Order: sequence, then structure tokens, then C-alpha cells
Amino acid sequence: MQAKKVEDSRTTMTELIMPSDANPLGNLMGGYLMRWMDIAAGICAAKHCEAHAVTASVDNVSFSSPIHIGEVITVEASVVRAFHTSVEIFVEVTVEGLKGENPRKSNHAYFTFVALDDESRKPIKVPQVIPLTAEEEKRFEAAPRRREVRLIISGRMKPQDAGLLSDYFKSFN
Repeated sequence: MQAKKVEDSRTTMTELIMPSDANPLGNLMGGYLMRWMDIAAGICAAKHCEAHAVTASVDNVSFSSPIHIGEVITVEASVVRAFHTSVEIFVEVTVEGLKGENPRKSNHAYFTFVALDDESRKPIKVPQVIPLTAEEEKRFEAAPRRREVRLIISGRMKPQDAGLLSDYFKSFN
């Protein structure tokens, strides 16, 4: 299985915010945004893994500013790091007016996907990631710490068993 560059699976979606996507105040409903983020991340994960991939977790999604009817969002997903059967995907949302005015970053989150065999639906090994840019390398290097936090929060790892974060969690004893 050959390692792949981040760029090989980068996925970009664009959506125009319509009245049916908004709450009574004219702002995009958060659930719609999370759905689009999950779709983009899922496509990115499937492209990287060359297999069906299912959402295993989503890190914190915060909403920094409202997105209004008539604005355009761009959801960009890129693979950060591969573990044994899972991949971490970074998703960033930017917003701008229909004519491209007032561009701004809106949201970001890290998603984890597990690759599945087409027939057995069991997890399969995934290709490793080759980070090329400084930003890709920074995210790649921080991924194991984020993974430990996810495992601890989900109860699948005890804080005292954390390798990279063990000094941090010792301060709570």
C-alpha cells in the first residue's frame, strides 16, 4: 500500500445558503453545516483510503460567526494523518458573499473516519499520509495528541495510559 500526498484526496464543496437552510433569524442552521462538513470529510477519507469510510468521531465544532442567507460557503477537507484503519481529516469552512466579497474563515473541525472492506464491512488498513507543506506537517505532527484526547474522552483509553499526554494528565492525580 503506497503512501499518498495530502493533495491527492483534498475535497472542496461549495454551497449557496438558501432560506430553507436557515433558522428564523436568517442564519444557517448548524446541523446543515455539520452535515456538509461530514460529507466533504467522508469523500476525502474515501478518496485517500480507496474504500468506503465511515465517521468515527468529530472533534469540537464551534460557530465563530453567523452565516447568512445568500452567502456562499466553501468546505475544504484534507487528510491529516493515517493510523492503522482510520484517518484524521481536517475540515475548514470559509464564507463570502455571492460576488466574492467579505471572505472570512467560519469554522473548522477534525473528523476521524474508519475505512471498511466493501464486502465484510470490517476495518481495513489505510495508506499513510505524506505531508509536504509546513502547515500539513504541523497538523500531521499534532495528530497523535489529538487522537489520544479522543480516545480518553470516549473512554477507550485511561488517562494514565496516555503516552504523549501522560505528563498533562498526571497533574490531575
